[in-house]
Amino acid sequence: MNTLQIKNHQPVPISEIPIFDYAAFYAIAVNLCANRENHIANYYAYQTSTFLKFICCIAEDKDATIHVFSHELSDFNHALAIDAISKEVFAFHIFEREISENYGIQFLNHPWDKPARLAFDRADKSKTLRNYPFLRLQGDEIHEVGVGPIHAGVIEPGHFRFLCNGEMVMHLEIQLGYQHRGIEKLFLSKKHLIQRTVLSESIAGDTAVGHSLAFVGAMESLLGFEPNARLNMIRTLALELERMAIHVGDLSAFCLDVAYQLGSSVFGALRTPLINYFQWWCGNRFAKGLIRTGYNPYSFTPALQERLIKMLEEFEAKYMEMAEKTFELPSVLNRFEKTGELSRTQAELIGAVGMAARTTGLPRDIRNTHPFGYYLEQKYQPVLMTSGDVFARGMLRNMEIQHSLEYLRILLAQLRRTEEEPTESRADFYEKKLKPNHFVISMTEGWRGEIVHCAITDEKGELAHYKIKDPSFHNWLALGLVLRDNEISDFPICNKSFNLSYCGFDL
Repeated sequence: MNTLQIKNHQPVPISEIPIFDYAAFYAIAVNLCANRENHIANYYAYQTSTFLKFICCIAEDKDATIHVFSHELSDFNHALAIDAISKEVFAFHIFEREISENYGIQFLNHPWDKPARLAFDRADKSKTLRNYPFLRLQGDEIHEVGVGPIHAGVIEPGHFRFLCNGEMVMHLEIQLGYQHRGIEKLFLSKKHLIQRTVLSESIAGDTAVGHSLAFVGAMESLLGFEPNARLNMIRTLALELERMAIHVGDLSAFCLDVAYQLGSSVFGALRTPLINYFQWWCGNRFAKGLIRTGYNPYSFTPALQERLIKMLEEFEAKYMEMAEKTFELPSVLNRFEKTGELSRTQAELIGAVGMAARTTGLPRDIRNTHPFGYYLEQKYQPVLMTSGDVFARGMLRNMEIQHSLEYLRILLAQLRRTEEEPTESRADFYEKKLKPNHFVISMTEGWRGEIVHCAITDEKGELAHYKIKDPSFHNWLALGLVLRDNEISDFPICNKSFNLSYCGFDL
């Protein structure tokens, strides 16, 4: 049976997405995911006036295509039970949990049938944070340790329940859902493009560029707007700067968690010039306001280019010296190596994306597999590690910072040979309507990994549904897995080594 095969940012009429009965829909999903080069980009449901529509997007990394297919339930009711795809392909588990939570559908033989987000508009409000069904183990030496949701550091709310035998963790279960903002519905209630763009910057505050690029990519596709080369270069430059800033900040936290104060102080200080550069450029250290649909609101002037070149030179000299010391220091390596190991088999099983996948040898990087923006012109080769431990997650950040430095220098050299190109005026652009009755999937590679935004319009060209997937949606389970057979004291460094988003998960 044929699916619709599209490219990243390719808008298509909703009528072209094939509709299958559930048995066929199920079989297609399982068959596509049997190919290890494919993975779930998104799977969700939304309710119309007459039916509940399921949309499944399977990314085929080998040839940069995305399989899109659907299923409709016209006699939808909250007592409906259907077979769980996650029984065959476990990576579907989190998507099915969300659909079940939102619409009350029971997925038969689901391997981990628990609430995902406990959203404020969930179907069954009797399921709450207080009665979450944690796994229980019996035994004289088994004990539970609860951490959070209130944290001592500057961190968002999440509860971690450890099942331990002495100091050894047997199982870690992570409960989120403390700050659901209903942000996907806000994309529908906010009617102005600028309001929606500001929303996209706020999905995950540390990924303002990554998420706003995904949103802008979806909107520009539905508006029929093609960014020019210079605009793509500037956006790509911002995305790589954001990646570097968060990565070096994370390395500071790595060092702090293993009591290497020098590394923590130096890496922390090196983050400052990177985020301060955004302040000089657009007036916000997290690059809010920089990415806008159809135009660049803050010109990347020759003076800004020279300032960036100088800043990167100074950054690189200090960074390389500190990175070399850190990743050669025996006391640091003793805490990094063999701690919190994620295997490639586990990564494939849970559908891991981004850094979590690449540290196990899985080459999942949208910049390479489903390129967008200037990555279509200037190819990017992803960094891969294989050990899947804290060391791999630290070293991957280190290597990606170096790759970003190289990539930025290429971009800057090319930008010097281009001039500002005229774009449509802001007023004219904002008066345009989105293509009616269309679907688009917009994928970017944020610093954590794969970001996916899906948009659907109605017959008037208004947004009818908007779906967001942060890479943390896939990867929180990875943190739970890597704690098994590690001491509970390894939790801080394991947690920081993933640095997953609470708000990106709990939309």
